[in-house]
Amino acid sequence: MQPTQPLHNIDEWDDDVRQRYPQEDEDGFRNYNDDTRDGVMEFYRQNHVYQTVEFNQAIRKTYLPPKTRQMGIWEAMDYLNQLVDDSDPDIELPQIAHAMQTAEAIRADGHPDWFILTGLIHDMGKVLCLFDEPQWAVTGDTFPVGCAWSQKIVYPEFFAHNPDADVAHYQTECGIYERGCGLDNVLMSWGHDEYLYHVVKPYVPEEARYMIRFHSFYAAHREAEYDWLMNDHDRDMFRWVRKFNQYDLYTKTDVPPDVAGLTPYYQELVAKFFPDQIWW
Repeated sequence: MQPTQPLHNIDEWDDDVRQRYPQEDEDGFRNYNDDTRDGVMEFYRQNHVYQTVEFNQAIRKTYLPPKTRQMGIWEAMDYLNQLVDDSDPDIELPQIAHAMQTAEAIRADGHPDWFILTGLIHDMGKVLCLFDEPQWAVTGDTFPVGCAWSQKIVYPEFFAHNPDADVAHYQTECGIYERGCGLDNVLMSWGHDEYLYHVVKPYVPEEARYMIRFHSFYAAHREAEYDWLMNDHDRDMFRWVRKFNQYDLYTKTDVPPDVAGLTPYYQELVAKFFPDQIWW
């Protein structure tokens, strides 16, 4: 892919990417059906049963603020070489391959360095698996807990066995929240998105933080659900989340990138934003 001239604003980027990347799931991505890779449905069964308000409140006390261990971005990247995401029906390559595929597509389109960096690191919160967390608490789509689950979440039928289904207050549209309260005041299901957001918050721009925190919140950025919980700032920033999603989802391929050849460029890029060691 040949690099293009950088576009001047996000609205131009939206129009440009729509012309070059597919937009619908029938193009072969996020195809959750009876032919889905073994384990994906079981992953979502566990995720939807165990992601409760009580679990989410407890696990934040364990991992926030980040204090589990110190390591560099490339140490974390090396770990991701060992991980295949059980929730992903589209690809079975190690995570570093998907990270570089995403970042390279962003770079080829001439976007700013922080945007390219976001493509590289967006899934690095999956190092939670290194801390022995099960994949249902690390990967997969995210959603608010403490309010009614959208029927547009993947496999919504599995929520019937979640203990929160028996808490009447949790099963209203807004649940424990106020309409328009803003997503900073909403308890999202725990996973790599929320965790990495807190890890990198001091180092990257707000647009990157929104991309990282909500890139798996498909019910909102793809299905337009949960708008009633957002404020105007959330809606404005979600333009960046939707922009990022085109690269995250539609650059997946089973052909691995040249990891060794690309590594020097990305090491230099990482060094622009991060110290040698950060807290995880």
